[in-house]
This record gives sequence, C-alpha cells and structure tokens, in this order.
Amino acid sequence: MLSSYTLQAEKQVQDEASDKLVIVWTSDDPYTAERMVLMYGHAAKTAGWFEEVTLIIWGPSAKMVAENIKIQEKLKAMQNDGVEIRACIVCANMYEVTEELKALGFDVKGMGKPLTEYLKSGAHVLTF
Repeated sequence: MLSSYTLQAEKQVQDEASDKLVIVWTSDDPYTAERMVLMYGHAAKTAGWFEEVTLIIWGPSAKMVAENIKIQEKLKAMQNDGVEIRACIVCANMYEVTEELKALGFDVKGMGKPLTEYLKSGAHVLTF
C-alpha cells in the first residue's frame, strides 16, 4: 500500500507537470509563427496560464529564426518575460544556423531526450 507521503509526492509531480507547457515549433511559416506559436506561447507565460513555458525550435523553424529579425525580436521579448527558448542542435547543424541561434542566447543542444522527458512527465506539449 502506498504511504500518504508517496501519494503526496506523486500529486506534486502531477501538479508541476500540469503547469508546464512545451511548444515544439517545426514550421518555417512566419505567419504561423507570429500569429499562433509566438503569440500563444508568450501569452501563456505572461498571463499566468502556465507557470513554465518552454519553446523548442526544431527543424525548419531554426533556419527561419536565424534569418528573420522580426521573429528574433519576438523571441527575445518572450525570453525576457520568462519563456525558456531551446533549439535542437542537430536541426540547427543541418540548416547551418547553430552559431546564429547560440548568439541569440538560446539553449542549443540535443532535444530528443529532453522532449521524451517532457512527454513522460505529463507536461502539456503542443506542436506547430
């Protein structure tokens, strides 16, 4: 039988996961980026809809971010408001934009394992 301490610990983990939003952003469409991905991700953090918001730049979005100053400015504003911005290094390397993303101050590293951990933890994961 589970102790009350174990049940409380499990509930705390579930509560933390339920207050975490992870956005996996793969689209290279700037219209989708501005009017959905970045707008919702930023509001989710600043309006307090989620305690933790993480945006993962993955695939074609990496190249678009490296080339689009307007998108870079929006991402920096999100970062300044507490949204964690991460990028897949394998994707960044494929598009030859790793240094550009690092220079923007984003956490650029392998994202397969972290994404798996988010999924297993019960975090809310959106993909665009």
